[in-house]
Amino acid sequence: MRRFIVKLLFSLMLCLFILGTVLMSFWYTFSYSNVRVTHPAVKKTVSEKCQNCREQSVIDRLLQTHIVDWEKQEHKFQSFRAQLNSRCDGLSKAIISQTNTPLGSKVVYDGEKRKPIQVTPKLFSTFPKEHPFGNRTFTSCAVVGNGGILMNSSCGGEIDEAQFVIRCNLPPVDHGYQRDVGNKTSLVTANPSILLDKFNGLMELRRPFVDSLGSYGDPLLVLPAFSYSRNTPVSLRALYTLQDFDSPVRPVFLNPEYLHNLARFWKAQGLQAIRLSTGLIMASLALELCANVQLYGFWPFSKDPHSKHPLTNHYYDDQQAKKTIHAMSTEFSHLLMLHNQGIIRVQLGKCQAGTRRATPSLHPPVSPLRH
Repeated sequence: MRRFIVKLLFSLMLCLFILGTVLMSFWYTFSYSNVRVTHPAVKKTVSEKCQNCREQSVIDRLLQTHIVDWEKQEHKFQSFRAQLNSRCDGLSKAIISQTNTPLGSKVVYDGEKRKPIQVTPKLFSTFPKEHPFGNRTFTSCAVVGNGGILMNSSCGGEIDEAQFVIRCNLPPVDHGYQRDVGNKTSLVTANPSILLDKFNGLMELRRPFVDSLGSYGDPLLVLPAFSYSRNTPVSLRALYTLQDFDSPVRPVFLNPEYLHNLARFWKAQGLQAIRLSTGLIMASLALELCANVQLYGFWPFSKDPHSKHPLTNHYYDDQQAKKTIHAMSTEFSHLLMLHNQGIIRVQLGKCQAGTRRATPSLHPPVSPLRH
């Protein structure tokens, strides 16, 4: 009987041990799976909150220094413009021409310093004989970025009043956007990636590309053909396509020497960036071209500066950049400093319908560079 009780107790203890082991296994598995599933989401949420806090901190700091009642300071404007002109000379060097890039010379790629391209007779024939700007300057310029801040801004009329209007990267100006961004276009840039993504590099049908430019009228189309060697073939195809279809759009190429000098200029101003954005390049060019410069759609943040409501990345979509090589917020802080000094005006709010902030245009709304 005693042996039976001992056996029974031993069996009971063994069963309890086995049961405990099984329960511990279940508990460990369940706890581990919970950690694996929930931890990334929690981490992402915390990361997003931290990122939003950092962005809001930057916005608050910028708005504290932003001068709302802007007035141009002519002396400071002329001083800054003279610095730009002496170091970059955008009036005669921003665009490649037969005058500044002679036959037989070598063009050094802006992003590939050790890979120059020889200017052959065929390549030389694609350059305009003279620089498209010459020594001409304009009374007023509007440089239109593509930021979501332009949505519902009612700035279209104000933008179209400028004598010279610059737009970046083939943005839409029709389909209901005109009220916010206008449609007058004197110069528009095109990143080769747009030609590759939207028009298959112009290797197949080319008519859609020509038709897509119809809403701009007869502007200069500025292509960075010599930023990288891979940009040259597609930029040349764009030029040949527009010539073949007798388009009024006039393609020209950015001069990598100008881009190099401009990057050095902004570096001397304290701007640290891998590459300058198209917006900053065009704003810099406008400061040499125009007596009065206003920026629209320049706001590289995801919240409205006043209402704090979320903004799309562009006024026409929310597509994010595939990779970031531009210091957008740093560039903006430099532009805002110029605004506060009375050199350039940055529009951050809605425009007042019927109020003419820009200097009145002295010419009808056609391209002022048309020959």
